[in-house]
Amino acid sequence: MTDNRYLMAIDQGTTSSRTIVFDRYANVVASAQQEFPQEYPQPGWVEHDPEAIWDSVTAVTADAIKGAAGAEIDALGITNQRETTLIWDRDSGKCIHHAIVWQDRRTADYCRQLKESGKEAMVAAKTGLRLDPYFSATKVAWILDNVNGARAMAEAGKLAFGTIDCFLLWRLTGSRVHATDASNASRTLLFNIHTQDWDEELLELFDVPASLLPEVRDCAADYGVTDKSAIGAEIPICGIAGDQQAALIGQAGFSAGMTKSTYGTGCFVIANTGANALESANNLLTTVAYRLDGEVTYGLEGSIFVAGSAIQWLRDELKVIESAQATESIASATGIVDHIHVVPAFAGLGAPHWDPDARGAILGLSRDSGIDEIVTATLQAVAYQTRDLVHAMSDDGIDPSIIRVDGGMVANNWFLEFLAGILGLPVELPKNPESTVLGAAWLAGLQCGVYASTDEIAELWASDAVFAPQMPDEQRAVLYAGWQDAVRRVRS
Repeated sequence: MTDNRYLMAIDQGTTSSRTIVFDRYANVVASAQQEFPQEYPQPGWVEHDPEAIWDSVTAVTADAIKGAAGAEIDALGITNQRETTLIWDRDSGKCIHHAIVWQDRRTADYCRQLKESGKEAMVAAKTGLRLDPYFSATKVAWILDNVNGARAMAEAGKLAFGTIDCFLLWRLTGSRVHATDASNASRTLLFNIHTQDWDEELLELFDVPASLLPEVRDCAADYGVTDKSAIGAEIPICGIAGDQQAALIGQAGFSAGMTKSTYGTGCFVIANTGANALESANNLLTTVAYRLDGEVTYGLEGSIFVAGSAIQWLRDELKVIESAQATESIASATGIVDHIHVVPAFAGLGAPHWDPDARGAILGLSRDSGIDEIVTATLQAVAYQTRDLVHAMSDDGIDPSIIRVDGGMVANNWFLEFLAGILGLPVELPKNPESTVLGAAWLAGLQCGVYASTDEIAELWASDAVFAPQMPDEQRAVLYAGWQDAVRRVRS
């Protein structure tokens, strides 16, 4: 096989868009990234301007192609912030409302009403999810019911729904392809993860017309070709996966039991459960990890809504740090904080609590408390939340021997050392920390023939460092008990 084969992947995230060109050995050839604005129309509401997303994606993709001058790109993969919901006019391609972001809580009352009417057991059995504003279905219903004329247009087949991957695919292919992959579909509350199809009972429950829905394809599949007018090149689109599933693939998590934890805007832990759609007894989610050649691999997932965004909050709202990188030196100088707890429940609490009405708090302040303690306690909060998820997974029968980590926060060695300590597990950092976007590229490579199998991909994965737990058991127990008490105080 020739060496000069290249793959490109778009990673459309919650706070930024980036595109990376890789060679077949997973080396970065070119990269570009751009942040875009977050909008908060009301407390608990989070929106994105779809045109700002599109503009950022086309800009970084054009820059990456330019940076990889001379590289003939075989295929493109897409990975995306999941659950974020858009509805657009099929004729104009314009969205009828801003994107409602996965963190948005506006449909909490609607979810509560559905729970009280006894619908959650049926929904969970079909989707592996919970009735929570996090997922797409109630966002779709909200747009249809709150945008003038939207429901009538939907009933007439004039509108299209999609998560971000689907919206980008529509735009990139010049409105020729309306499709998504099984991993993104599995996060909508409308997709039956056992039958692998949109579910009529769920569509009826959320009052979502079937005409809105995209076709669901494998994660590695033919998704058409980019329109030259969109990014300046015609490239086959050959892979799509939601960001957390793409990260599992990028971490080569192809064997049952393998577990990864991604620290981006939120934190998401996924354990590969193979062909077994494991039903959690501890409020975790059963999801499609990936679907290849029509065969589904499932995952058990815990979702934390606020991780890296808590560091952004320190930087942008509190203005107590100049950069995320500053947190490492601050925490190193401060040491473990055992008397202050930051509970960053800015968008409610995710797994295993699922409390959409919980809100953030800083607890344990005294007269001599300072910025350094608050910054360090914020880092610790992300690790504590990960412990919540790993503990729940253990109770469900998943006991990983090691956790592979990725995402922006893993550049902080102090955080990784504390994480290993509070988990009591080794934490492994990959040589290539861009697991999410790499996973999308690897999917595209599978489809276009750059790779023959997932085994070939797994051979490319390499470890950079392992952080072994150094924390005494007694200290771990005391610290975690303090965190659990703090969480009880913010629960609604």
